[in-house]
Amino acid sequence: MATPAKPPSDSHPSSRFPWRGIVWFGALLIVCYAPVLYRLVLQWANDEDMGHGFFVPVIAAWIIWQRRAALIETPIKPNYWGVVLLIWGMVQMLLGSIGAELFLARTAFLISLVGIVLVVCGTKMLRALAFPLFLLLFMVPIPAIIYSQITLPLQLFASSVASSALTAIGLPVLQTGNILELPNGQQLSVVEACSGIRSLLSLSFLSLVYAWFFDAKVWMRPVLLVLTIPIAILANATRVTVTGLIAANYPKAAEGFFHTLEGWVLFIFALILLILSHSAINRIYRLVHRGMKEEPANV
Repeated sequence: MATPAKPPSDSHPSSRFPWRGIVWFGALLIVCYAPVLYRLVLQWANDEDMGHGFFVPVIAAWIIWQRRAALIETPIKPNYWGVVLLIWGMVQMLLGSIGAELFLARTAFLISLVGIVLVVCGTKMLRALAFPLFLLLFMVPIPAIIYSQITLPLQLFASSVASSALTAIGLPVLQTGNILELPNGQQLSVVEACSGIRSLLSLSFLSLVYAWFFDAKVWMRPVLLVLTIPIAILANATRVTVTGLIAANYPKAAEGFFHTLEGWVLFIFALILLILSHSAINRIYRLVHRGMKEEPANV
């Protein structure tokens, strides 16, 4: 006698996926953190250093969507240690809100999000979502105290490189801290916006996304992430040098639209350097891998 087949709703992995729990907890998370998220979006809109913030959740969601088939197949085993993370996130959000510490309140949202994934879906799902969840860190601005510690050395470094480069090409420059005195009497001030932190943050995020889409090797992501630091610093020092050269000859062209356009051009230059670096690393990797395969045959 033939055994009756199981209903399709029970046999398909998507039917066992905890859709209700995800929607329910997700809605509660958004409601609880609505004031924090609202102020975060406002900063994305008004702070040029965080313009990339709008793209971070969109790209993270796109990566999750691309992997939806594998995620649905992932075994679901709720882990109630996630409740600890939810409580931790709640307490941190309250302390951050009371103390007007935006970084604490915003990262509390990410802690709570990880807690929800752990409670509803379990450890294996959390591992599967580790990369897009990590990307969400880039939507949170750096704390002000750390930001100031980073920007000043970057400003001074860019000023020193530009001063040396301009002097080397025959344009004598007097450097006083982050201010460059040009021969025509113009002063070029390397302010925080010109420190390179903006391109560093955006390029760091793009390096991880680029490595995800164009290279299957997991170790390539941290390698490219580290490489963005010298690339962004080099690109910014080049920008300050070019700005000084323009200001010495065409002062009006060093401001406004042309200055902004110059920033975009050099950001694209930094992105090209990143892609070339990726290509060079892959070429070295293939040569080393090929040499390791051929070595036993030569013994």
